[in-house]
Amino acid sequence: MSSLLLGCIADDFTGATDLANTLARAGMRVVQTIGVPDDTSRPDADAVVVALKSRTAAVSDAVAQSVDACRWLRRHGAGQIYFKVCSTFDSTPQGNIGPVLEALMDELACAFCIVTPAFPETGRTVYQGHLFVGDSLLNDSSMRDHPLTPMTDANLVRVLERQLSAGKGRRVGLINLRHVAAGAGQIRERMAELQSQGCSLAIADAVTNDDLTRLGAAAADLPLICAASGLAIGLPRNWGITPSATAALLPPADGRRAIVSGSCSTATNAQVAHFIHSGGAAWPLDPLRLDAGSGDALAAQADEVAAWAERHWRAGPHRAVLVYSTARADDVQAVQSRLGAQRAGGLIEQALARIACRLVAQGARQLILAGGETSGACIGALNVTRLQIGRQIDPGVPWCHAHSPVAGEKGMHVALKSGNFGATDFFSRAFTTLA
Repeated sequence: MSSLLLGCIADDFTGATDLANTLARAGMRVVQTIGVPDDTSRPDADAVVVALKSRTAAVSDAVAQSVDACRWLRRHGAGQIYFKVCSTFDSTPQGNIGPVLEALMDELACAFCIVTPAFPETGRTVYQGHLFVGDSLLNDSSMRDHPLTPMTDANLVRVLERQLSAGKGRRVGLINLRHVAAGAGQIRERMAELQSQGCSLAIADAVTNDDLTRLGAAAADLPLICAASGLAIGLPRNWGITPSATAALLPPADGRRAIVSGSCSTATNAQVAHFIHSGGAAWPLDPLRLDAGSGDALAAQADEVAAWAERHWRAGPHRAVLVYSTARADDVQAVQSRLGAQRAGGLIEQALARIACRLVAQGARQLILAGGETSGACIGALNVTRLQIGRQIDPGVPWCHAHSPVAGEKGMHVALKSGNFGATDFFSRAFTTLA
């Protein structure tokens, strides 16, 4: 078994497949695990991405999970650790990016770390330390109204510094585009300069893939880096790895098709609308109906959805069915005001996870899960522990192959889509891509 080159810790499941997809496209043999695996089960791969559900967890839980993952990866030889965060830097003023990052720096005795959520393929760029989503600053994008992690400040130096522990005295600097464009040598000089000024972290500008490639080369000797998946574009070159068509091969696909969507993002809402307007079979989940005071309400909706899906599949064996809880921001706020944000989110996750299991039990073997929290809940309920990464559908979203006790010995194909990712016709086109 070859040694592990790169160990990755992702703070949600869709982000993990996003990163694994980028590494696979660059030629690495990649396996994604769901949670920290057993010591005896390390895959034979160049990179392992440990997917955690820590982005919106309590800070102490997020830190503990991340350090545990780091220790496992280091025990198996990972020379560099990659802390993967969202390309919109999803977090609250308390974290979890800052606290986890500091804990990993302590664990690795890391003196300096670069941080960049830039991912130009999906319209995320960083300039003068400010994060842009397309042509808009982060705080002017739809992320401003995110129900769990509203982002109201585009200045990432300021955002990250607010999350750091005052007692540890770490400061955040900036590697601006002028330094990045000048190449890896100039980036290293800027890192040394910042360290001499007392900075132990630096937000790095990047507006193109070439910028990310230069940053990747400059970061070759750093024990820890923190980024969205974009920075992974150039990392495999540091080990002499180049793109390979065989790195993303999956078993042939068959079986019924289903989509389970819990994201409230603008992109996913548009994808749901496109699917419905194109004649797709769709079932809207009613969060208020789930609040009946017992598990019976969840079971009742799962039974109804299962019967509804069976009718559509019998009428058209290759037809995809969609179950969704996506809604406009004002609808989300109405539900949260009635149930509370945590209760509403928890009920929806439980319902969608139960529904996903029922659909797979009925023969769904091509499954799209939309939304980070939704993906985490459904993958957990399906008892999936490992994903093999395959072809990309859209930037940041690959098809994967997984084994689940619910799916049987041949396993199933699954795509974990971040709420903000994918073109408007994503749901319809994804199955054609797999075929």
